[in-house]
Amino acid sequence: MPMSEAQSAAEVPIRNAATVLVVRRRASGPEILMGQRGNAAVFMPSKYVFPGGAVDKGDASVPLARPLSALCRNRLEELSTPGLSSALAACAVRELFEETGLMLGAPSPWPGEVPPDWRAFAEAGYQPDAESLTFMFRAITPPGRPRRFDARFFLTDAECIAGDSEDFSRASDELSHLHWVPIAEARRLDLPFITEVVLAEVAQLLASGTAPESVPFFDNSGPVSTFRRL
Repeated sequence: MPMSEAQSAAEVPIRNAATVLVVRRRASGPEILMGQRGNAAVFMPSKYVFPGGAVDKGDASVPLARPLSALCRNRLEELSTPGLSSALAACAVRELFEETGLMLGAPSPWPGEVPPDWRAFAEAGYQPDAESLTFMFRAITPPGRPRRFDARFFLTDAECIAGDSEDFSRASDELSHLHWVPIAEARRLDLPFITEVVLAEVAQLLASGTAPESVPFFDNSGPVSTFRRL
């Protein structure tokens, strides 16, 4: 790789991001909500992914009806900026709503002025609710990609969705083919490698029926990839 290209790859900023895995239980087995990125997308074009995206500057000040659990907050802030957990939780709720139209919210009037990104949420009579989110995976995009993220993956149950979990009418056009996929069949889709890894972790957690004892972390922030647990 020419020096200019190597320098350019190294200069790609790593943005904090949140991804939401919504699972619903069926007699035939658990299903997970996924959608397909557009073929013109810069990051992971045409791949099937979970709803999610980068943290916005305003996410840190979004009022949560109920916060993350103390355990999740502590794990999120290990090796991270203190106070980041609240912004990541708000980002997770916002991205799920923007990309699928589904709300993790508690019926409550919005305290104070409503940010533009949250007006539709507030007009529906809800305030973002992070209590059901379980932090269960973290991964940093390896060097050499056009965009890089420090992504935290959150698991929640479809029963915590406010309203109809089949109603995607308020979704943006960022993800197409939004649908509930049987976890046993999800690997047949065109998936990014890290999505396959996360799916395996989810399947294991659901089979055990317990909360994660620790959180896998694929750390590609430096020249050497490191695996650790939070």
